[in-house]
Amino acid sequence: MSSAFKEIYQNSIQNPEEFWQKVSDDIFWYKKPKQILNKDNPPFYKWFCDGTTNTCYNALDVHIDQGRGDKIALIYDSPITGNKKQFTYKDLKGKVSKFAGALKKQGVNKGDRVIIYMPMIPEAVIAMLACGRIGAIHSVVFGGFASNELASRIDDSKAKLLVTASCGYEPGRTVEYKPLVDEAIKLSSHKPEKIILYQREGHEVKLNAPREISWEESLSNAKDEECVEMNSNDFAYILYTSGTTGIPKGIVRDIGGHIVALKWTMKNIYNINTDDIWWSASDIGWIVGHSYIVYAPLFKGCTTVLFEGKPVGTPDAGAFWKIISEYKVKSLFTAPTAFRAIKKEDPEGKFFSKYDLSSFESLFLAGERADPDTIKWAENLLKVPVIDHWWQTETSWAISSNCTGIEMQKTKYGSACKAVPGYDVKILKSDSSVAKPNEMGDIVVKLPLPPGTFPTLWNADERYKKTYMTNYNGYYQTYDAGHIDDDGYIWIMSRTDDIINVAGHRLSTGAIEEVLSEHQSVAECAVLGIADKLKGQLPIGLVVLKAGVTKDNETISKECIKMVRDKIGPVAAFKVAIVIKRLPKTRSGKILRGTIRKIADKEEYKMPATIDDPAILKEIEEDLIKNNILK
Repeated sequence: MSSAFKEIYQNSIQNPEEFWQKVSDDIFWYKKPKQILNKDNPPFYKWFCDGTTNTCYNALDVHIDQGRGDKIALIYDSPITGNKKQFTYKDLKGKVSKFAGALKKQGVNKGDRVIIYMPMIPEAVIAMLACGRIGAIHSVVFGGFASNELASRIDDSKAKLLVTASCGYEPGRTVEYKPLVDEAIKLSSHKPEKIILYQREGHEVKLNAPREISWEESLSNAKDEECVEMNSNDFAYILYTSGTTGIPKGIVRDIGGHIVALKWTMKNIYNINTDDIWWSASDIGWIVGHSYIVYAPLFKGCTTVLFEGKPVGTPDAGAFWKIISEYKVKSLFTAPTAFRAIKKEDPEGKFFSKYDLSSFESLFLAGERADPDTIKWAENLLKVPVIDHWWQTETSWAISSNCTGIEMQKTKYGSACKAVPGYDVKILKSDSSVAKPNEMGDIVVKLPLPPGTFPTLWNADERYKKTYMTNYNGYYQTYDAGHIDDDGYIWIMSRTDDIINVAGHRLSTGAIEEVLSEHQSVAECAVLGIADKLKGQLPIGLVVLKAGVTKDNETISKECIKMVRDKIGPVAAFKVAIVIKRLPKTRSGKILRGTIRKIADKEEYKMPATIDDPAILKEIEEDLIKNNILK
């Protein structure tokens, strides 16, 4: 480690309470915390537990108080609809205060849950901040999820109200939200009391009064609401992530630590100051959208870009360069998938040369491992640092990164750089011993986790302990595997559970298997993520049919694909279901998913000692060749 970074990092690990107390002085508190860390009930650590503050006040009001109310807070750009808008901090506060009043008018109070099922429009950000203003807990659900996924989140959160829109737009198609919401309400055991729907211009839908009201109607006679004082350990939001059991896990974020950590990251990790223009090209339905479209940039007081478009097709592979050029973006944060798509469409960078990117200083990638080829291609094109960094929904901010606001480190292609201050990262072997440098093992973080991470799961303390905190005593298990080299660089090599990563979206193979198993002709199945140059991983399904099935394999395959699309949603990118004779298993009946994946990815593998019949692996290989998975 170089001197400046090394000193800050070591101080954060050796003196965490002193470190984070100093950082916490940079945010607004109604009542400053005196107890920085409560360690009474491990692993349920509490940061700043006697402090009081408010998420929305730190995102909006504090900047107006400091005389920066006329600064642009949010830039909205939708190449799909052609709409563009800019909101100052005063503008945004006015709209958020009014919608907070609309929520209060519908009976939403402190601690109530609000589901937000919205496309990438300003009203989604306004709804999130309005919840924070009155102390309601929001749960944003990605608009690409199908009705049963939405229903499961309604049921688990017991949402009092649901905020949605008439539709979302994708290149070449319109996603109708209302039928998805209607079906989700039918499927859910818990029924939200009210639905507020934003009517998109030119795509208005019929509403069923009195439960359903329009956004505009909700605002009529609504009073502007002031921020409510919240305890630091009250929850800001629930964000559901795929669970290995198929039951979603409700990641919760406590208010005080969330504000402290995220504001700190903007300067220290991303080198963003209050005068800068920042862009995170993600979706508000994912953790990146929560942390780095909405909260962190607004806590910092800079300008954030909300982009309703894609890296290619809206209208072309120059979409990103156009936004950076037009708004003078300093740094972009997106997924490697986006750059692989741009590279595929415009390998020579012809679109890039049309725009002035003189303002642009750095590109950050996360969501899945960035392959060295993509990083080098982007470096050669952009002539700026391209930084792969690693974090998770559970943490809400980077575990490892090149902290450009502290001290730039050299790039090691394929590595996610070094542990960020606050994270004491180790590699542990199965016997809980610490791995040597460059030795593979499970990546863990020593407890307590820093502020802004997840203090528990929604209504599931035991699941939190069992899932994350028991395999290695005193450590958070990330479920990633890899190694740390002699220079302290972290190398993320694979997942250790059955979560696969499709274009930055974490999906459970178990959940997809549950859908396939429902097909009347399917006896058993396995889903695995295979390497894909564009999306990182793609799921493929292997299905074994019941005896006596007369329907042809092609029809069954198409039906399986449709079922997954209907029940999980297009986000799963599930396009391959192969009918096979039998699955390779151990003698105890466990399916050898890891071995199948290695065959599909052309990786070397050892014949499992416990395999029931080794000949099956040859059959699998032939099936993969026949279906163009292996070439």
